[in-house]
Amino acid sequence: MTTTTPHRQTEDELLAEDLREIWNFASLEERVEGFRSLPASEAEEIFLSLDAHTQAELLTTLPANERQLWMRQLPPDDAADVIQAVPAEARETLLRLLDEPTRREVSGLLAYAEDEAGGLMSPRYVRLRPDMSVDEAIKYLRRTTRERAETIYYIYVLDAGQRLVGVVSFRELFAATSEKTVRDVMRTDVITVREDLDQEAVANVMAETNLMAVPVVDSEGHIKGIVTVDDIVDVVREEATEDIQKFGGMEALDAPYLQVAFARMVKKRASWLAALFLGEMLTATAMTYFEDEIAKAVVLALFVPLIISSGGNSGSQASTLVIRAMALGEVRLRDWWRILLRELGAGVVLGSVLGSIGFLRIIVWQKITPLYGEHYLLVAFTIFGSLIGVVTFGTLAGSLLPFVLRRLGFDPASASAPFVATLVDVTGLVIYFSVATVILSGTVL
Repeated sequence: MTTTTPHRQTEDELLAEDLREIWNFASLEERVEGFRSLPASEAEEIFLSLDAHTQAELLTTLPANERQLWMRQLPPDDAADVIQAVPAEARETLLRLLDEPTRREVSGLLAYAEDEAGGLMSPRYVRLRPDMSVDEAIKYLRRTTRERAETIYYIYVLDAGQRLVGVVSFRELFAATSEKTVRDVMRTDVITVREDLDQEAVANVMAETNLMAVPVVDSEGHIKGIVTVDDIVDVVREEATEDIQKFGGMEALDAPYLQVAFARMVKKRASWLAALFLGEMLTATAMTYFEDEIAKAVVLALFVPLIISSGGNSGSQASTLVIRAMALGEVRLRDWWRILLRELGAGVVLGSVLGSIGFLRIIVWQKITPLYGEHYLLVAFTIFGSLIGVVTFGTLAGSLLPFVLRRLGFDPASASAPFVATLVDVTGLVIYFSVATVILSGTVL
């Protein structure tokens, strides 16, 4: 029998720690070499901590015999994620590495879309019959939960047709007297999710109920598997990353930054940048339309960046708040009018605050250096009124655009800050010069 000396154990721990630190910066060859040099326990810990894309990349590089070893370390739902992460032509090869029972389970999971409850679930869960006695149930659980269960927080009770009829916890089962049956101690008000429910909606269900696992059922109530909280953590991270990337005015990368091919990353960013650029060209068109006003009162051009940036900033704030509230389930489509009234008031107040600052800036600056001419007071009122109008419009546009996109079936996160800012830039110019025409007509204009 061999033993690991403390010195050797420390070396192994250091090696594993070093590999974790350099993993994201190392080449694929360096990752594989470092991974294969680790002792089995350390290698297993690192492998199971990797995301599906990285596991797939590593597996396709390892020798065939080692590939099978690591594929069989994965539970069915994780194995399905890895297989979906490789090119279509390589999936069958990885699937054949699994043992027959697991292969059937994984094949069943692959029939679902990745972002549905069925694609997230594990087919391994603890089940009981309602007519079993408490003692029989406990003995059965001791025999079966070690190898096949994903989690033992909840035990699901199924009838002869595999329909979910109840749920019981270990604590409730052990606290019951031996003469009782599972039916006597189970709860029938089971929270479930449909197999085709979107992963974000599944995450919301688990967040609202604080469950560690939730059963997945079909339209007839047959249980198909369970989604556990560790799967939902990954979903939340994935959805948050996708939304943040969309907030930045680009397509979601759908993979870790350093693992996205350069050409693919440029393509995802270029399309949105081009669309925003074309939108900003409308700003130049609007400036051309008001060319005469600018020529008569050059002072108006000084405040163009101030006006349009204030509108864009207020719109970006509003869209970010509403999109996040939608993602958390705090607001729904039917709440649009409440948001409209709330943001209308906020826009007027915020516009008044910024307008007052702009008004005072002109008055004070005119005392220091007479830059704005004899009609500086009218210019100050123009800036004040324009900021109220532009900020209010920006706030309304930013808050309502996510509702419009949701109603049309698009992702509200597409109403990104750059997109809202571009929209408000053009309308901001129109509002600004319209207010200027009303206030300064007959004097400066």
